[in-house]
Amino acid sequence: MLEKLKKEVCEANKELPRRKLVIFTWGNVSGIDRERGLFVIKPSGVDYNILKPEDMVVVDLNGKIVEGNLRPSSDTATHLELYRAFPEIGGIVHTHSTWGTVWAQARRCIPSYGTTHSDYFYGDIPCTRDLTPDEMEEGYEKNTGVAVVEAFKDINPMHVPGVLCANHGPFTWGKDVNDAIHRAVVLEKVAKMAYYTEQVNNRVEKIQQSLMDKHFLRKHGSDAYYGQNFNDRQ
Repeated sequence: MLEKLKKEVCEANKELPRRKLVIFTWGNVSGIDRERGLFVIKPSGVDYNILKPEDMVVVDLNGKIVEGNLRPSSDTATHLELYRAFPEIGGIVHTHSTWGTVWAQARRCIPSYGTTHSDYFYGDIPCTRDLTPDEMEEGYEKNTGVAVVEAFKDINPMHVPGVLCANHGPFTWGKDVNDAIHRAVVLEKVAKMAYYTEQVNNRVEKIQQSLMDKHFLRKHGSDAYYGQNFNDRQ
């Protein structure tokens, strides 16, 4: 079942340590088949070096394990909340990458200070609110997802494809697993850039709106012109 997606998700998980986004087993990737209403996710606590496509776990959108001999990631319920709330996304990445986690532990959004940030995130990368003790007790992972969804009440999740979970770490997403990995790498880079920007100028102001518009929309807007359209070649 979903053999192609299992291979993609397995390879995406292996990309996390290659990109220096995780150590040990500190992260996970999932990908969804929207037509079938099933997603594939990394098994909990399995080292990336020995991970195989057949180890992947298939879960439905009710949280039921459909296929797999191993327990799914402990963050499965968080992924589930995001897939339910954001129907446009096809893949999710969670890491404890150093710079993203620094901002999450500070419980601060990552401010949009420059064009590198604006090429991928149309505004600040938000940080969620704190969970209450009751929320942690009754369903920590599920309510982590609920808090993420709340943070995007007035934000298009495809315009800002990432979030910081307070005191925890970043999640990113995209149209597929590779897109989600790409965003995870960029989030880590802009988190580091933002930190150093504030060290150089502790009164720095955010990027002007018109420049942010130009950089985001030239890549993602209806009139985007960045890159190549190979379909137009004769």
